[in-house]
Amino acid sequence: MSAFAPVSDAELAQARRDPQFRQRLLKRSLELLLARLQKLRAKPAAADASATQIREGVQLAVRLAELIQADPGRSSGA
Repeated sequence: MSAFAPVSDAELAQARRDPQFRQRLLKRSLELLLARLQKLRAKPAAADASATQIREGVQLAVRLAELIQADPGRSSGA
């Protein structure tokens, strides 16, 4: 798996000020997470480690989705 590009301090600061940017950042993070989970699922090797990682990833994906849906700054058209 390739290295994960962390969110920068500047992006975090902007996300605190700008609800639309926060939504885009959350959605981008969710898309990246789901893509990585799909890659893990496709790997037959190291099934035990993959199952744990997939379970943790799914829990994180659910939390990200909850944050996206609960964000009071989100627009209904986005």
